[in-house]
Amino acid sequence: MAHAAEHDYQILPPSPWPFLGALSGAVFLAGLVLWFHDVTPWLAAVGFLGIVYVMYSWWSDLVAEAQAGQHTPVVRISLRMGFFLFILSEVMFFSAWFWNYFNHALFPLTGEWPPEGVVPFDPWGLPFINTLILLLSGVTVTYAHHSLIENNRKGLVWGLAATIVLGLMFTAFQAWEYSEAQFPFSGNIYGASFFMATGFHGFHVIVGTIFLAVCLVRALKGHFTPDEHVGFEAAVWYWHFVDVVWLFLFSGIYIWGS
Repeated sequence: MAHAAEHDYQILPPSPWPFLGALSGAVFLAGLVLWFHDVTPWLAAVGFLGIVYVMYSWWSDLVAEAQAGQHTPVVRISLRMGFFLFILSEVMFFSAWFWNYFNHALFPLTGEWPPEGVVPFDPWGLPFINTLILLLSGVTVTYAHHSLIENNRKGLVWGLAATIVLGLMFTAFQAWEYSEAQFPFSGNIYGASFFMATGFHGFHVIVGTIFLAVCLVRALKGHFTPDEHVGFEAAVWYWHFVDVVWLFLFSGIYIWGS
C-alpha cells in the first residue's frame, strides 16, 4: 500500500520507459528516413505511436508517485530544476529560428526584405488578435495558479478552462491566418523562415493546451494542493514561455519584418 516517503529522496523501482522511449525514438527516426525516401511511412507511424505510449505511461507513473506522497520537498526541487533546464533548451531552440530569420532579413541575398513578390501579413489583423488572446490567456492561467495557492478549487478549474479555450482559439485563428497567406512555404526564404518560426510556436501552443487540459482533469479529480503542485506549476511556466516567445515573434517577424 502506498505511503509517504520517510526520507528526502525518492528511490525509483526499475522502469522500462527509458529503454522503450529510446527504442521508439530510434524507430521513429529510421522510419522518417525511409518515409522521406518514399519507401514506407508505416515504420515512422509505429515509432511515433511508441513515443506517445511511453510519454503517457511514464507521466502516469509520475502522477501516481506524486499522489502517493513520494515527491518530497527535495524531489520537487529536482523536478523544478529539470523543467527549468528544459525551458532553457526551448529558448535555445527558438533562438535558432530567430537567428535564421534576422540573418536573412538584415543581409538579404536579393538586397530587399521581404523579397520581391512576397506580401507579408498585416500585423494588426489576425496576428494582433492572437496577441491579445495569448496575453489574456496569461492572465487566466495566473489566476488559476493563484487560486490554487489560496485553495480556491473553483477558481483553479475555471481559470484552467478559460486558458484552454483561449489556447484553442489561438490555434484556430492561426490556421485561418495560414489559409490566407499570400506566399508559399517553399520557394523563398521568407516563407520558409516565417512558417518554421511561427509554426513551431503554434505546435508549442498545442502542446501547452494539452498540458493544461491534463492539469484540468487532475484538478477535477482533486489533485494538487497549495503546497504540492509541481506538475501544474510546470504547465504554467510552459504557457508563460509560449506567451513570451509569441511577443518576440509578433514584434520581430510580424511588425519589424513587414
